[in-house]
Amino acid sequence: MFGFLKSIGKKQAEEMPSEPSEDVDRQPSIEFFEGISELLSDVSLRVNQNTGTRNVLFTFDNLKALTLSNTFTKQYSGSLMLIDCEGKIAVQPSSCKFLFGGEEGDDLKKVECSFEIHDDEHWTRFMRFMHRYAEANGMEYGEK
Repeated sequence: MFGFLKSIGKKQAEEMPSEPSEDVDRQPSIEFFEGISELLSDVSLRVNQNTGTRNVLFTFDNLKALTLSNTFTKQYSGSLMLIDCEGKIAVQPSSCKFLFGGEEGDDLKKVECSFEIHDDEHWTRFMRFMHRYAEANGMEYGEK
């Protein structure tokens, strides 16, 4: 099992060109809604030994898209967008779990979104994105 650790859907990821675009200074971001960048809390990467399918689990401690009052003015892309200097990767999560807690049970504790990547080229592109995202957000790579 692999993971990106914070230190301080069934559809495959959409492959974008491997050459960086003109926007090489673009900070990597993860967005549910256009222009609202979410902060990833943790990532779990696993490979199914029987099929070779890679499973990705993104964990968010909170979602800005749920707390911002102007999200109704933002465009929902219908997928999770991973954006960096190479372009956009559109990911359709196979599941999203909203986990609640607190005294009344209505405090959002975290959100878990999972998806699968079947293609080796898509996996390579995804990993380039993840390394950029980790570096830009003070995360480090570790194995458990």
